[in-house]
Amino acid sequence: MLMLIDCSGCRTPLQLPHGAPCIRCAICGAITHVAPAPPADPNRGAVQPAPGWGPPPPPVHGRKRAVVCGISYRYSRRELKGCINDAKCMRHLLMTRFNFPDDSIIMLNEEQTDPYKIPTKHNIRMAMYWLVQGCQPGDSLVFHYSGHGAQQRNYSGDEVDGFDETLCPLDFETQGMIVDDEINTALVRPLPHGVKLHALIDACHSGTALDLPYLCRMNRSGQYVWEDHRPRSGVWKGTSGGEAISFSGCDDDQTSADTSALSKITSTGAMTFCFIQAIERGQGTTYGSILNSMRSTIRNTGDSAGVGGGAVTSLITMLLTGGSLSAGVQEPQLTACEPFDVYAKPFSL
Repeated sequence: MLMLIDCSGCRTPLQLPHGAPCIRCAICGAITHVAPAPPADPNRGAVQPAPGWGPPPPPVHGRKRAVVCGISYRYSRRELKGCINDAKCMRHLLMTRFNFPDDSIIMLNEEQTDPYKIPTKHNIRMAMYWLVQGCQPGDSLVFHYSGHGAQQRNYSGDEVDGFDETLCPLDFETQGMIVDDEINTALVRPLPHGVKLHALIDACHSGTALDLPYLCRMNRSGQYVWEDHRPRSGVWKGTSGGEAISFSGCDDDQTSADTSALSKITSTGAMTFCFIQAIERGQGTTYGSILNSMRSTIRNTGDSAGVGGGAVTSLITMLLTGGSLSAGVQEPQLTACEPFDVYAKPFSL
């Protein structure tokens, strides 16, 4: 049983790390001191501690907050050119089109001077924790990631294709990758009723990167069916009553391009560019219209322009996974915690 305590500043319920004398609120930054409870207290249970994350994150204004992460892996043989551009463009879109306050967006990239905003494994984990901490009905949350993605063998039998999908933080070679099971536990399962999460994952092998239970399988004519990806073990991968929807750059067995073929100006992730373009062109009215627009743009640009498994990203993916290069143009995917009519449901952040 979790031990909860109200923040002394904003009164948000906080999960108390086991044995901690105080806790800092991720929303308002206030420190709440806790009197030790008697050992026989039935309300005291073992909970996972929330490690410190340096200075408190920026205060949240209103009911919108976002984590935007772009990793270039600069000065390494795995360098990507467009990921920091993706993060900057996504932040601009959230602020100008969807009214996200500047200081309700945590930006993680290698250009940050704050060491807690460098996209290491620890900092990405803490940013995910911050995003959902204290969320309440009416909140709109966004998690955007642009960087390398990979796969690793799944031994629990919970994956249809036998592989877990992963994100590669800046220090993944020494600290390891972030597996889809952990992302689901951190971002999806805590969401209470009335809270909405949108994830935008621009990475290779990202189709089911959030491990959401349902995948929208759409053909080139726009017809679709929802595939049931719930684990055979019965492990719950949905929310605690909230809503979680994810757009991703490609299917689990595909790679995503880092290319200048779309913008004609600078390098971007193909998925991020096409998502933003769909919104800017007025094709973002429903989830179906966004997905169709993204796929059409990538398909029309074509393999000859380097979209859908560019040589750099494909080679790196092969090295990371020990697999083979995927063929064909990448196809952005849509997954959700529950099936819905993609052409009837309005899109909003």
